[in-house]
Amino acid sequence: MKGVVEIELSKTPDNIIITREIQVVNNTSAWFINRKPATLKTVEEQIAALNIQVDNLCQFLPQDKVGEFARLSKVELLEATEKSIGPPEMYKFHCELKNFREKERELENLCKDKTNSLEKMKQRVERYKQDVERYHERKRHLDLIEMLERKRPWVEYETVRKQHEEVKQIRDQAREELKNLKGMQSPLMKKMEEIEGSFKSLDRKIRCMAGEIKEASQKCKQKKDALEMKDKQIEEINQAFRMKKDEEMDRRKKIISAHKMIEEWNDELSTVNDCENLQPQIDAVNTELKHLQGERANIESDISDVTTEKNNQEREKKRIIDRIGQLNNIMSMKEETLKGKSQDTHSALMWLRKNKDKFKRTVCEPIMLQINLKDTRHAKYIENHISANDMKAFVFESQEDMEVFLVEIRDHQKLRVNAVCAPAVSCAGNLPSRPIEELHQYGFFSYLRELFDAPLPVMSYLCSQYRIHDVPVGTEKTRNMIGKVIQETKLRQLYTAEEKYTVKVSAYTNLTFSTNVCLRAAQFLTNSVDTDERQQLEKQQQGINCKLQSLDTQLTTLFERQKHLERRDNELRQQKKELLERGNRRRQLESKIAVKYDSIKQLEQDAINLEDESQQANVKIKEINIQKARLVSELMHLIKHCVSLNILKTDLVLQSTAVDAEKNRLESEYKAASMQLRASEQNFRELDEKKRVLTENCRELLRKARQMCKMSPDQHLPKEFQTAFQTIPNTLEEIDALLNEEKSRASCFTGLNASIVEEYSKQTHEIQQLKEDLEEKKKELDNYKRNISQIKERWLNPLKSLIEKINEKFSNFFSSMQCVGEVDLHVENEEEYDKYGIRIRVKFHSSTGLQELTPYHQSGGEKSVSTMLYLMALQELNRCPFRVVDEINQGMDPVNERRVFEMVVKTACKESTSQYFLITPKLLQNLTYNDKMTVLFVYNGPYMLEANKWNLKSFCRQRRRLGRMDEQ
Repeated sequence: MKGVVEIELSKTPDNIIITREIQVVNNTSAWFINRKPATLKTVEEQIAALNIQVDNLCQFLPQDKVGEFARLSKVELLEATEKSIGPPEMYKFHCELKNFREKERELENLCKDKTNSLEKMKQRVERYKQDVERYHERKRHLDLIEMLERKRPWVEYETVRKQHEEVKQIRDQAREELKNLKGMQSPLMKKMEEIEGSFKSLDRKIRCMAGEIKEASQKCKQKKDALEMKDKQIEEINQAFRMKKDEEMDRRKKIISAHKMIEEWNDELSTVNDCENLQPQIDAVNTELKHLQGERANIESDISDVTTEKNNQEREKKRIIDRIGQLNNIMSMKEETLKGKSQDTHSALMWLRKNKDKFKRTVCEPIMLQINLKDTRHAKYIENHISANDMKAFVFESQEDMEVFLVEIRDHQKLRVNAVCAPAVSCAGNLPSRPIEELHQYGFFSYLRELFDAPLPVMSYLCSQYRIHDVPVGTEKTRNMIGKVIQETKLRQLYTAEEKYTVKVSAYTNLTFSTNVCLRAAQFLTNSVDTDERQQLEKQQQGINCKLQSLDTQLTTLFERQKHLERRDNELRQQKKELLERGNRRRQLESKIAVKYDSIKQLEQDAINLEDESQQANVKIKEINIQKARLVSELMHLIKHCVSLNILKTDLVLQSTAVDAEKNRLESEYKAASMQLRASEQNFRELDEKKRVLTENCRELLRKARQMCKMSPDQHLPKEFQTAFQTIPNTLEEIDALLNEEKSRASCFTGLNASIVEEYSKQTHEIQQLKEDLEEKKKELDNYKRNISQIKERWLNPLKSLIEKINEKFSNFFSSMQCVGEVDLHVENEEEYDKYGIRIRVKFHSSTGLQELTPYHQSGGEKSVSTMLYLMALQELNRCPFRVVDEINQGMDPVNERRVFEMVVKTACKESTSQYFLITPKLLQNLTYNDKMTVLFVYNGPYMLEANKWNLKSFCRQRRRLGRMDEQ
């Protein structure tokens, strides 16, 4: 089997016939030009020579490309327009301008880089020049440092040699002084030994005397302690007598107090009558108390029951709150997903929640937030069936509400959002074409609508737009028998476990074609919230709150009643107590009086004889005083003995002090002499060591000085050094100061070496070479700028003129429809030729301003009208031989479709325009036609007559007869 497509193109002197044969078996094509075989490349060259651009939407616009035309950027629309209606060189000039501008930028950057490099190299060479001068200056300083370092050892040697002579003389003097000091030490040592013997003898006597004094003092202390003990005994006797006296006084007071209390109780007893008969009153109080106890028990039981019920309700309330919190967290995650997919939609959602009062009817939030899956595994079916734009779309019940929303969000807030309107008549209840039970044999388990829940407007829109009530979902079993499923079920859309199938039937051959795609992973519905469960939980929470309020009221009433009963119970118990006390009072008084008489009798038996106690205390004190007198006598004798011993000790201490003073004086003299001798010996040793060290230093310094001047051991200082040394200071301080100064100056010249001169010459040569390169690039840049200026003038002026013509025709077309439209050249930067573009702005409603034609702001019909009118504005300016527009009227309302068709006819039938093909599956009645138009009807379908039975003239005659019959 094969198919043939043939087209004849007008060309002078002979037309071109292009034929394509398509082989069905191996899916290959064969091309022919004027019946002769040709390659596809040859065919494309012939088409391009006639300025036919199949991929240019300004020449060929099928129905499915209307949205793509609206999505063309300003730059892409300009390029398509240049190719379609501009002179042949216009697009070429535009491309050259972009290329020249790119090269111009490259040259500008290159010149800028080279200029910067040249400036840096000049600065570097200038630094090198200074470094060369600094190098020579440093060399002079280094030569002077070398000569100073050669003379310094000779000056050091001479200095040390003079020190050596001075130290030698001082050492000899120290030796004589040491000899004299040693001769004076012997007599002083002998005298010190004699004094030391006398001092030790006196010290022994003093220690012996101190022992005797200590023993006598200890005996005195013992006698004093004994006297103090006797005083304490006397005080204890007196204290005991005072306590007896206080105890007797207290006993007498208690007896008097007891007699007074007995008198008072006797008075009270005389006033108390015999016991009254109080038992009937006590029985009445007991009866009322018993009744109160029963009522209190009932109240406590009621309180316990209500409290238990309240606790149960509060636990249930907490469970519901926790569950609602979980559902809110899921909703928050869904909102975060929406925010990640479209920040504009999320911003619009926040505005909607704050301004719901501005809308008359229900407004549903984006569909992805409203869909609640019964099983999250089914998310992939829903997301592959509903477009991503509709997943983010707001759903309105009223067209008026949707326009208010879009004006605010799109026009005022400049947000790109999608909005749809639910059908006026709800489709949410639409039934599927067949029950799902009939499809179980093919592996289908549900329709899409049954996989989720959604608000009524959302479900109605999805049923109307996507027919979710009639799209079944199957399993792997469905996939394995897909051929049988498509043939027997006649389904147009269906899902298997991992694929989506779309089935179409050709209107011409009645053959069935199917396409399948793998299901994308879910992105929007990974989290799901059960709104019915949430609403049910909220209702339960409200009911629980009401129940809790009722229980709190009951508890308050019960607690008040309980408090009242407790107060009455306390009153009755107090009344009972008073009655009982009235019966027992006389017996209590008689008992107290008897007890108190017993207490008085006991107190009288415990009387104390103070006179006997006083006489006994005096006898004890007298005996103790006799003992004290004896102790005082002994103490006086011991004190006198201690005094005599202390006098003797004092004499010995005075003698010892005099001997010790003489001893200290001699020791001081001996110590001073010893110190002087040791100092003299130390001084001698130091001077001797210093002389030895200076001798060695002299030898070493002389060797270093000769070595510094590169002299042999027996060689004298050369004359050139003697002459040079005369200009240099002769002291170490001056030499070191000058040496440090020269070294400091030399150290300032860091990083310098002999190669600096060579580098300086090399850099100078490179600067000259870079200057020549820079001049060459600047000349090249000037040439590019002149070329750009020339080509820009040849491109931009015709382009502006062309766009003005397009704008004039485009505006006229819109004015005829009582709308406003403009076309202009959009320029961000005159030098950025790759960003020039054509901007289309339209206004369909009087309440809005001009808006740029984009894929988001206008509806499908508005985009179709705008696209069609722009193409018509190009019609009279078009260089292509013919233009094709396919089913562009599908998205228009009848009014716009009629207006656009009349404009197409009027424009396409002018003398200067190119051939125009308008393909459409339907036309409105009573349209305006032109004699220059040719209308071709394609009749096809499963019920068409065979070709040999077709007679168009017969059909026309029959139609005319029917028309006349209708008129009669």
